[in-house]
Amino acid sequence: MNFELFRPPPELSISEWADEYRYLSAEGSPEPGKWSTSRAPYQRAMMDAVKSHERVVIMTAAQVGKSEILLNTIGYYIHYEPCPMLMVQPTLEMGKDFSKKKFTPMLRDTPVLSCLIDLKARTKDNNILDKRFGNSAIVCIAGANSPAGLASRSIRILLLDETDRYPPSAGNEGDPISLAMKRTTNFWNRKIIQVSTPTHKNSPISEAFELSSKNEWTVPCPKCGKYQPYIWDNFLYRERTEPVMKCQYCGQESAEREWKRGTGKWEQGCESDIAGFHMNAFASPWVTWPELVANYFEAYSYGEEKLKVWINTVLGEPYENPEGVIEIESIHENCEEYGAQVPDEVLVLTCGVDTQDDRLELEVVGWGMGNQSWGIEYKIFYGDTSQKEVWEQLDSYLCQAFKKATGEALLVSCTCIDSAGHNTDMVYRFCHSRLKRRIFPIIGRGQWGRPSVTKPSRNNRYRVPLFTLGVSTIKGMLHTRLRAQKGQGGYCHFPKDKGTGYDEIYFAGLLSERMVMKRLGGREVVRWEQRDTKTRNEPLDCRVYAIGAYEIFSPDLRKYEAGLNVKRKPVKHEEVPAKKEQIVRAPKRRVIRGIMW
Repeated sequence: MNFELFRPPPELSISEWADEYRYLSAEGSPEPGKWSTSRAPYQRAMMDAVKSHERVVIMTAAQVGKSEILLNTIGYYIHYEPCPMLMVQPTLEMGKDFSKKKFTPMLRDTPVLSCLIDLKARTKDNNILDKRFGNSAIVCIAGANSPAGLASRSIRILLLDETDRYPPSAGNEGDPISLAMKRTTNFWNRKIIQVSTPTHKNSPISEAFELSSKNEWTVPCPKCGKYQPYIWDNFLYRERTEPVMKCQYCGQESAEREWKRGTGKWEQGCESDIAGFHMNAFASPWVTWPELVANYFEAYSYGEEKLKVWINTVLGEPYENPEGVIEIESIHENCEEYGAQVPDEVLVLTCGVDTQDDRLELEVVGWGMGNQSWGIEYKIFYGDTSQKEVWEQLDSYLCQAFKKATGEALLVSCTCIDSAGHNTDMVYRFCHSRLKRRIFPIIGRGQWGRPSVTKPSRNNRYRVPLFTLGVSTIKGMLHTRLRAQKGQGGYCHFPKDKGTGYDEIYFAGLLSERMVMKRLGGREVVRWEQRDTKTRNEPLDCRVYAIGAYEIFSPDLRKYEAGLNVKRKPVKHEEVPAKKEQIVRAPKRRVIRGIMW
């Protein structure tokens, strides 16, 4: 008898399993082929901590291999310890994308996994979100925005990916992280792996990391040999030379190749049962220091908005908003003389329209290089918005040309009209016959972390594309730009001419809301609240919608600056068609911002 058949498989850690069996797919890796942990040695301790700890928290920069760590963990437990597993992505759509582009290719290209499942079969146990393997392993993929995917499942391995992008609540069920963790209570040997690039202070990943062992990736100084992390404040950059990092002990400067030549290690920050890991992108083998430093100066030139992204995605650190409230006087005093209706720097015009029962309020905003904006005019049309007269006034206004000092005239390139709550049917009717002029209805959603603009839907009787704006995200973007200094990227210009509508009432409305942190579902979330109940917030809403219109239009300003834009002819006045004429079959295909309908 061949007793070798009864020999148990060798005991392997997750990193050893990956080195032995894992293959990288061409769809998800710039270096397809056999996996090698030595390519990014900092990943070894992260993976192996899963077996030795019940909970692992990984807070790092983007593109350092976090997804591959999760995939290796899934692959190990499918092959070596079959059990039920749950992978949670920020949204259900992202979960499907993860399954198609990362998980399924790994199963296909890793032989010890591909033999356990028929990837071509489509059954209730083998589909995009649920996969059952021949050795009783089960992998389910869910979205944090879908309570159905987080409930009624008993799981042993829980993998939480990009938790700082999760919504505060999964539907009406509460915090998705807490909901998912409850699914593991039946297993004494459960594993919870939480991974994310951080966003702001007190975000889910930063709070979890504070409770962990706070391991930092350190490297030896090429000169004195003392270990230290990559610290941005110690980097020196001189023109026409490669960036160098100064040792915090001996003060000697060394280049990237010298620092990365040493053997790095993790240094524990404190005692904890939770294994926590933090590192920035300067340790990554897939990006160079000159690239990262160049990205910093580019982000700095664009202002605080881009700098926040750089801190999150390169340094892997949560961003702390500057303290203090923007004062109305500070903005009002910086108003300037344009010398014309539209400054020469403006390349594109957009408009945001807020609807009320008795009026339409709108703002036309000009856009130039570096995300700089110029307020052109704030205007109010009074009238019953259930009747066509006030809409005819709006139509005539949007057809007019706005002139520069050179005589050049600009038309409004894109307009967003609020469709929620006030005469929604009239908004759809107005937009239906004006889609060629990029006049769209929008609806705002206040959930923090939602994209500024999402793909439109046409689930209305007029088949008009309805865009959803992440108003909390745009408000944060706007307040960041309002704090920018003149000449800095994202700076907001306003005219001195009171006839344009930019008076004390406008600026009070623009700053009528403030960002506050509130605890919801056991965690800190960002909310926008009005400073007082007396100040109207229509100016803020109009500016948010104008920013949304710019995001929808998404122009290449470099072409406009080079004079390559094609000037459109003035659009003739169009009346609002009667209701009975509106119900028509929509064109089979329509291209809106690159989306084919």
